[in-house]
Formats: sequence, structure tokens, C-alpha cells
Amino acid sequence: MNRGFGAALAVCATLGFADTRAQTPFHLEEATIADIHAAFASSQLTCARLTRAYLDRIDAYNLKGPVLRAIITVNPRAMGTAAELDRAYAANRAGVGRLHCIPIVLKDNYDTADMPTSGGNLAMKNSQPAKDAFTVAKMRQAGALIIAKANLQELARGGISISSVAGQVRNPYDLTRTAGGSSGGTGAALAANLAAIGTGSDTGQSIRSPSSANNLVGVRPTRGLISRSGVIPASQTQDELGPIARTVTDAGILLGVMAGYDPSDPVTALGRGHQTQNYTNALRADALRGARIGVMTNMSGTEPRHREVNAAMDALAARMQAAGAVVVRFALPEYDRLAPNMDTSVYESTSVMNRYFATLPPTAPIKDFAQLVATKTSAVQKTLEYELGIQDGTNSDVYKTRMLQRETLRIAVAKIFADLNLDAILYPHQRILVAPLALGEQPERNGVLSNGTGFPAVTFPAGFSPATASAPQGVPIGAELLGLDFTEGKLLSYAYALEQAANPRRPPRATPPLAGEP
Repeated sequence: MNRGFGAALAVCATLGFADTRAQTPFHLEEATIADIHAAFASSQLTCARLTRAYLDRIDAYNLKGPVLRAIITVNPRAMGTAAELDRAYAANRAGVGRLHCIPIVLKDNYDTADMPTSGGNLAMKNSQPAKDAFTVAKMRQAGALIIAKANLQELARGGISISSVAGQVRNPYDLTRTAGGSSGGTGAALAANLAAIGTGSDTGQSIRSPSSANNLVGVRPTRGLISRSGVIPASQTQDELGPIARTVTDAGILLGVMAGYDPSDPVTALGRGHQTQNYTNALRADALRGARIGVMTNMSGTEPRHREVNAAMDALAARMQAAGAVVVRFALPEYDRLAPNMDTSVYESTSVMNRYFATLPPTAPIKDFAQLVATKTSAVQKTLEYELGIQDGTNSDVYKTRMLQRETLRIAVAKIFADLNLDAILYPHQRILVAPLALGEQPERNGVLSNGTGFPAVTFPAGFSPATASAPQGVPIGAELLGLDFTEGKLLSYAYALEQAANPRRPPRATPPLAGEP
């Protein structure tokens, strides 16, 4: 990993990043926020050169070479914005933001005032919001450079990341497999080093699934920590937004930027007092010493198809113990009983989608959810038709029962934390390897433990399966840590301790450095 020197120390300290040490040449591959800022400070790099390098990689790998189909729209003003940021840095480098000239890829359900927000839907390809989403505005205020909008499972309805606008996202570690979903475009883009950091949305497990599938770190935050306004919704109850990154530190930096109270999303009032945390302050290499980590055994499979994931998770638990953690194995039968029937999104989707369309300008191509479904252009057409067919969903007995079941599971999980005196619960995000493209679905995922309770979860690399012809490095396997409300800092610190001890992050061979790349 690159480290800056000298002047970079003062700048990075001002911006709240890790200390810089001896100078080494800057390398774009796997570059972190701190690496980029140190290279700016040591005059090895400009924002314009950095941006050009990422744009070149998008050009080389998105629709050429491995054809990842990770990106829907490249920001046409990216180089102009980079020049503006270079001028701002030259004028007052101490005054720039925490994300100064950090190229970020946004899932294409985040509203951007200067680019269309399609949700991956062909009828919405040219839908232009009037203003940025609340979180996008915060990122820009922190100096981020929006380099592109990422492909996704259309309208975040599913887990394989296919859309009518840009097609099927491919996993850069194994081009015969999906990149997870629904934020699979962000996941593939970051794994392949097409941007520095990125964002996702998570109704079921859509930040964490691509993180697991692409050897990345993803955070589904506590309900109320981050505003969801200005993002194409699927559910009022289950939707959350969060960061995806290649390192725990970068995920923590972006999480801190995104968090905040927004009157347009009243649920963020629940997060008051928790939304100004600098999550990097919580990161400690010895954080696992004395921590009590519960391993939830009924989140792992027992069949031969589960062998590779189980082996990686057993090795991870052993590393936690070696780092000083106490590992407590337990089962939670309530999860098996409740989890299959907890989804509330289909009962809420029509109302939340209509509220979103009401925020768009009169020139928007789609005015309401019924019109969207009537276009019959969607890659998830049957899902949309089913949702539209549910009348007065939030007043139905099924919906009310599911809301009660969510609360029942939330209490059961909180009780096991109390009974066993746990700091976090560990489990694989997915019980089997990420799905082949031909499967058409993403089975055996465990994300409902977080989306069904509202408790935060952090997904991070656990290792790889054995290498195969289509996956020369193996297929990434992701672990997940779940905590009680507003314990994101603690969860990130545990993941950081593991990352520092034995970081399994590897760039994919399908997208190597380009000729002339820094």
C-alpha cells in the first residue's frame, strides 16, 4: 500500500487520515483515500491525472476486455471538475474536504443534478432529477468527484445486477458469475479499480452482497443514521444507504461523510447524536482483544455445497481467537422460523415509488409507478407488475404480521446479545459461493438478519475459494458482523483488526494495470 511523506503528513492529519510515512511512488491499483491525498501532498499526482487514469480504466474494462458492464453513465464533466479541484487545492490545500478529488462511483439510483438517474430502467434512461440526493450533496461538499453512475439490479429489485439499460454485471474475479446485487455495478467497479470508493443501497442485502462477491467492505447502517431522500426507493421500512470500499478505513471515512440528519427523511431523527462520528478514530489493530464474538451456527449450511464458505469462516473465527477474541457458538431458532416471511418491501413499493416520482421535474419521462410498469421495458417486469397489483398493501393483514415478526426477531437478537454478553455476531454473508450468471437468482444469502432487525452490519473479505479455470484466484467469500444499534464504529474496528493482521484483499487478474498507468 502506498504511503506519502513530508508535507503529506500535515495535510492527511488535517483531513483526518492515517499518518504518512516514507515516500514511495504512487500506484493507482488499490489506491486508498490516504494514498491519493499523500500523492497530492507530495506533488506526485494531480486530480486531473488521477481522474484521467480512472476514466481510462473504465474505457478499457467496462465495455471492452472483460466487459464488466459495471458502469451506466460516465460523468461528462469529470475532467472539468478535476481541473476545478486542482485549482482549489493550489489555492488552499488545508481547506479542502475529507474526500477532496476522490473519484466515487454512485449506484444509479442516487439522484444527481448533473447526470440522469435511471435506476437501470430503460424508460428512465434520461430521467434527470432537479437536485442531488442528500448524501450526494454531502459527498460533493466533502470534495468528492462523481466519476460515474453504476449499473445495478434494475430498480434494486433482486440480487444478480441486471438492468434493461446496461445488461448483466459480471464478476471480475470469475466472469462466469454475478457480481452480487443489487449494487453489483458498484462492487465490480471497485474490485476492478474503476474508482476509489462507491455507494450502494440495501433493501435486502444489496450493499453487502456485492461486497461479499467482490472482496470488498460494505456497511449497512443502523436505521436512521443515513438519509435515503433522493434515492429511488423500494421500501420505506427496509431501505438503507451505505458505503462500499476496498478497505475498512475508506468505508469508515465515506460512512462518516454520508451520515447526517435530513428533515426530508424523518427517520434520520432517530440517529441524532450518532451522525457526526469520525469512524476512523475507532479503528484499532488490537480491537479484537477481549471482544466476545458470537458465531451464529444456523447461518451456515451443512451440505457439500457449503464446504468452501464454511472453511473460510472457520479460518476467520480462528484468526479472531488468535487476535484475542472470545468466540461463542450459538444457534438462534427464531431466525429460521421468522426469516422466510419478513419482507415488507412489496407492500410498500407503490407508495414509496410514487413519492419519489413526485419529486422529479415536470419534464421527467415517468410520472408515477403505474406508468413505469406500463412501459413494459423492465428487466424485472414481473416483479414490478406484482408490486403494482398489491392494493393498499400497508393496511393488509400480511403486512401487519410481517412488521410484528420483524420486531420479534429484533428482540430475539437483542436478547441473545444480552444473554451471551456479545459484542457482535459473525456469519457468512452467503452460505455458498456467489451465483453463476445462468442461475438467474442469488440463493442462500443471510442479509435478512440485518434488514429484518434494523441492526447494522459490516461485510468484509473472509478469503477465497480454491482456484478454478474461470476463477484463477478463486471466488471471493465475504463475512458479516452484526451489532446493536449505532455500533458501526465497533464493527468496523473488528474488521480493521482482521484486515491489519491478514488482509485477504487481492485485485482481480482480469483488470490489470494499464500501460502508462501511475
